[in-house]
Amino acid sequence: MERLQKVIAAAGVASRRKAETLISDGRVTVNGETVTEMGVKVGDRDQIEVNGVPLEQEKKRYFLFYKPRQVISAASDDKGRKTVVDFFPEVNERIYPIGRLDYNTSGLIILTNDGELANLLTHPRYQIEKSYIAKVTGIPTSEAQKTLRTGVRLEKRRTAAAKIKLLSSDKVHRTAQISVTIHEGMNHEVRDMLTAVGYPVEKLRRERYAFLTADGLVSGDSRPLQAQEVAALKKLARTGKIH
Repeated sequence: MERLQKVIAAAGVASRRKAETLISDGRVTVNGETVTEMGVKVGDRDQIEVNGVPLEQEKKRYFLFYKPRQVISAASDDKGRKTVVDFFPEVNERIYPIGRLDYNTSGLIILTNDGELANLLTHPRYQIEKSYIAKVTGIPTSEAQKTLRTGVRLEKRRTAAAKIKLLSSDKVHRTAQISVTIHEGMNHEVRDMLTAVGYPVEKLRRERYAFLTADGLVSGDSRPLQAQEVAALKKLARTGKIH
């Protein structure tokens, strides 16, 4: 379910602000009833008319994308840099990324035009897990790993507990591969956590988003999410369970 004014704007009829004016002026109906209040939510099956003209809602689209490094996780960029949406020239609907991956971080991100799914997956209380593989300078000690597991004190806050696994280490080059699973997803969180315990990140990629993995995808590839995957994501966010 999405707010009526957002659905009207997404259909290209008017801007969000103009859509609110249309609603308050009594020029919008939902299932034959005039709506004049803000905040009304509608779904795909609701019949919406603006000035007596039926509204054609956008078809919901869902994609799992393997973002390359040096690509912006946004629908557009005022500096002219390549964005994740640029990889979908054949998609007519106005899709956008759910959440962000840093400019220099690669890996999985979901793009959609479904505001309900976006809200569910980004709201902190739903605690959707994301797993990353980090190449770090140095080999994290047991004490550093324990700190990561219990929460790291950053400049203005303390992170939630993370799941940590040391995957490999290279004593000659003093580097290591470490798996980090979090559910907060604050800006630069994984990089800041590892830097705070003394192991700055050299490379970082997101290898899992909830139950979705990069199997079959390489950098720059995408695939549509299946209907059952979308349903499972929504159920996971609401209940913490897939089945």
